Amino acid sequence: MSAGRTPELLIDELFFPEGPRWRVGEDGVGRLWFSDVLACEIKSVDLTGKLQSVAEVPEMPSGLGWWPDGTFVAVSLDGKLNTIGTDCSVTPVTDMSVLDGFGCNDMVVDAAGRSYIGSYQLLDESRHPGPGNMPGFSHIILVQPDGSARIVADRMTFPNGPIITPDGGTYIVAETFANRLTAFDIEADGSLTNRRVWADIGAPPDGITMDVEGCLWVAVPYYIYGGPGGYVRVREGGEIVDRIDIDGYASYACTLGGPQMKTLFLCQSTLIGRERFQGDGRIMVVDVDVPGTGTP
Repeated sequence: MSAGRTPELLIDELFFPEGPRWRVGEDGVGRLWFSDVLACEIKSVDLTGKLQSVAEVPEMPSGLGWWPDGTFVAVSLDGKLNTIGTDCSVTPVTDMSVLDGFGCNDMVVDAAGRSYIGSYQLLDESRHPGPGNMPGFSHIILVQPDGSARIVADRMTFPNGPIITPDGGTYIVAETFANRLTAFDIEADGSLTNRRVWADIGAPPDGITMDVEGCLWVAVPYYIYGGPGGYVRVREGGEIVDRIDIDGYASYACTLGGPQMKTLFLCQSTLIGRERFQGDGRIMVVDVDVPGTGTP
């Protein structure tokens, strides 16, 4: 189903790359920005593999985004939304943990500068997820540009990898340990309504990215617990129309970028259930047929 495509290595010797975002700078050069979570650092890399450090975040960075004025923002796992200065400074804007007491991870920022951020509760990775070993329910939190925050969705099962459709009308998020992608309508005030299953894929989804045909590329950490996973291209309703398997690694995130938005960036690291080490992570690239939308 992968049409003979073979991913190529872009950069290795990472720890745990997550939250990838493709962005073209004022100099016209495109770079992939990402969080190397367990290395406590935000980094960027160009298509030649040239790596740059953006900022150190001791509380561990995750979701990334930009406000309409170009301000760079990042979520840290301690539940804060932070601005990242051009001098590499990290300044907390909002402490979302006061809303539910949980940590936070992935994020998507809409055209109005509103940040949709998932909180999470952990499970025991040494045991197969299932009855008796599931993360507790958590939330989707909306942070306005002024820093005010409120819960806009509850009873989420480990939300990951959110996107907003190009028309700004739909929010889609991976509920990792529920094995599904969940969609909401976005109201004028940012509220989420009309919750529904966008696709049940029968495996745990993590990071996602949308292409211009409305399909989602989905990172799947594992097909069988303790083993590797890959990336699947999914239509609304759950039909798998393409697939790229990855041997020996867990697949945690992806995004589309590059000059024609046809480069699929693949973030990978240690298999779930195993101890993680610096150097385990890598980012690979593969060309696909359908370009991305230019939105996360």
